[in-house]
Amino acid sequence: MGRNAVAEALRAKVPVTALYVAIGIEADERVTEAVRLAGNRGISLVEVSRAELDRMTGGLPNQGLAAQVPPFRYVDLPDVLAVADEASAPALLVAVDGVTDPRNIGALIRSAVAFGAHGLVVPARRAAGVTAAAWRTSAGTAARLPVAQVTNLVRALRDAKEAGLFVVGLDGRGTTSLDDLEVADQPLMVVLGSEGSGLSRLVTETCDLTVAIPMAGPAESLNASVAGAVTLAEIARVRRAG
Repeated sequence: MGRNAVAEALRAKVPVTALYVAIGIEADERVTEAVRLAGNRGISLVEVSRAELDRMTGGLPNQGLAAQVPPFRYVDLPDVLAVADEASAPALLVAVDGVTDPRNIGALIRSAVAFGAHGLVVPARRAAGVTAAAWRTSAGTAARLPVAQVTNLVRALRDAKEAGLFVVGLDGRGTTSLDDLEVADQPLMVVLGSEGSGLSRLVTETCDLTVAIPMAGPAESLNASVAGAVTLAEIARVRRAG
């Protein structure tokens, strides 16, 4: 739901089965593009009342536009590792540990796409996945990033290490400052924990090193999506400079 998310999903050729448009909305370029793309692909276009669209989307903000799509399709971890390995730039993957707010997942996906990451890894249990809320927060960029859902995050980190990636855990008490991350230009997997409990013990022990974001103010921590954006932006800066 939402104009950016729907237009992006259609651009990325997500298998949309129906496009819902609220009667009487003021059409902007995103609505116009969505209707055109849907028409070109033979997708059903359904006009509904604003009240009906609000009911269909659970009362969440929809800006008068929504698309019906199948459940998000996760990929296997080896496929994500293969995408990263075949990229022209050094591999850059993101993993999350205990992040339960789907809006953080969506915002993290958006940052990952913006700063050149090749994929995301999420645990199947005790963590948020790519839900409708995550998709909306990602502004549709979830269509452009492969996401693997794994049953065992520690095993996934070990698989990444075997594939030649340095596994870097983000931790407020990390042994290395983000300013001094010497492996930023190497193949990386960045692991983010929840704002409250951070990384679990086993995940921390599996990481090759832990990194802290230097902060000048009194804030003790950043939420996962903000911390991820800061870290990915710094890695991207180092890689551009190199």
